[in-house]
Amino acid sequence: MSYARRTGRFLAVATGAAILLTACASGEDKPAANESGSASSAPAAADTTVTHAFEQELNSYNGYTSEEYSSQNHIVVNNRVLQDVWGYSTEGGVKRNTEVATYEKVSDDPLTVKYTFNPKAVWSDGADIGCADVMLTWATGSGKFTDFSYISTDQWGRVELPDCKVGDKEITLKYKQPFVDWEALDVLTMPAHIVAEQGGLTVEEFVDAVKNGDKGKLKKAAEFYNKGWLFNGKMPDKKLMPASGPFVIDSYSPGQSITLARNEKYWGEPAKAAKVVIRFIPQDEQVQALQNGETNIIEPQSNPDVVAQLGGLNGVTVKTGDQFLYDHLTFNFNKGPFKDPNLRKALALCVPRQQIVDNLIKPQNPEAQTLDVRNVVAFQPQYADTVAFAGGDKWNTVDIEASKKLLSESGKGKLKVRIGYNQPNPRRTQVVELIKASCDQAGFDIVDTGSEKFFADGGDLANGNFDVALFGWSGSALNSGWTSTYHTVEKCTPSGKGNNKGCYSNKELDKVLDQILSETDPTKTVDLVKQVEKTLWDDLMSIPLYSQPALTAWSENVQNVVPNASQASVTWNMHEWAIQ
Repeated sequence: MSYARRTGRFLAVATGAAILLTACASGEDKPAANESGSASSAPAAADTTVTHAFEQELNSYNGYTSEEYSSQNHIVVNNRVLQDVWGYSTEGGVKRNTEVATYEKVSDDPLTVKYTFNPKAVWSDGADIGCADVMLTWATGSGKFTDFSYISTDQWGRVELPDCKVGDKEITLKYKQPFVDWEALDVLTMPAHIVAEQGGLTVEEFVDAVKNGDKGKLKKAAEFYNKGWLFNGKMPDKKLMPASGPFVIDSYSPGQSITLARNEKYWGEPAKAAKVVIRFIPQDEQVQALQNGETNIIEPQSNPDVVAQLGGLNGVTVKTGDQFLYDHLTFNFNKGPFKDPNLRKALALCVPRQQIVDNLIKPQNPEAQTLDVRNVVAFQPQYADTVAFAGGDKWNTVDIEASKKLLSESGKGKLKVRIGYNQPNPRRTQVVELIKASCDQAGFDIVDTGSEKFFADGGDLANGNFDVALFGWSGSALNSGWTSTYHTVEKCTPSGKGNNKGCYSNKELDKVLDQILSETDPTKTVDLVKQVEKTLWDDLMSIPLYSQPALTAWSENVQNVVPNASQASVTWNMHEWAIQ
């Protein structure tokens, strides 16, 4: 699956890539951590609190709906409060979560996978984890029950109705079609017993309704699933938010923070810290907050000023490196001027991609280059071949006269272009300034329409209130995470368009995307991805700008902080965090 991190959700493709995270500045590095995040030093006192800063405030306990599938929800909830049978490894691949379940492929034709949930696995309210929860995920993700909002049917739309009954801990899933990332199927999502109860059903009645395809009986349950976990400035009743991971949501201060507390019912390795507080701090204030001791860990977007500020701090460890995260410009194909391909070309000819990289990315990474494809990153071995095949590097050179000519031929005169993004974000503000300085020379009138509510439920991105959207896609080394971003949408609505925020459509490309999801031979997948990238450049679906260099900083007294190159972010192992 894909999702928005610091903006929206991406989903990088790829075949196993290795990411090197290296020390950048200040402070004495802590002992090396292993893949689980555990360090060699002794655990800290059990009553400690670790604080992490994130620039966006969460807005839902359920981050799996089309409207709420974003990093602001996932970095808080979906790493260590709600957990699945798998998670992302530090390199962006799959790390199985055997504390929840084990699973094995038992057949290739048809693809069949057997899951065995831990007999001790329960929700934090004591309800059993098992068949009913899998049935909920199938109901929401299969596309059979359209009242449920779900980010994508790419995964569960391929799976037959599970054959299990309430209480079963062993569930076998049979696929109707092969699935490239079967090891990363989202199996355990939200608590089925809560959805059933809020829908006026027993768990048994809920499961029977799913098996019988009774949409009417599940209508009320779907209404709760879609909207019942929204925060809207007030935390839902804690009874509605049982956890499946080492932490539970303890308290919430609107506009300030959310506090996670150790889940005393958790059957696996307990969280080292009694509490983790996620503070909502704007990007441009995070370094100061770290220096002042208001937060222990920050993950700001890198820019020259931030790097310089961190380099001057004492008692702080700073790590930089590669990650599956890139910024791009997405066109609105549903309304506005950019349904015209010549106007898309005109803008692409004046966007100063190289200057943006030189001014804003190279101060941290002198080797940085423009990102010339979308779903393969520069540290992956197939990147150069993909770029050469796709031809995106031809848009690296600004040509004001050619841009001006295309704009003039369109008869639009001085064309106003609204570029929307999430504020405050100093680097993206600078990106818009550089685009304006260049493209206004060609006859455009670039207007900065950045907003603090750009990513909010009902905000500009969801409602298509932009001509061009500037945000970042965060992903992983999986092949299935990004395909829905380019697939024709059922409806160009907040709940219908999923990751395809601009409602782009190419029916021939849809077929190639479907092939990728079914292809299990990595060598063939590489060639299919090349075709996708060429088509996206031919259509100018979007303009990739640059890979975002990873940047994480934390107080030296915090143990077991391990950056993650995927969309999981640094909170992937927050149950290991401890104060020395």
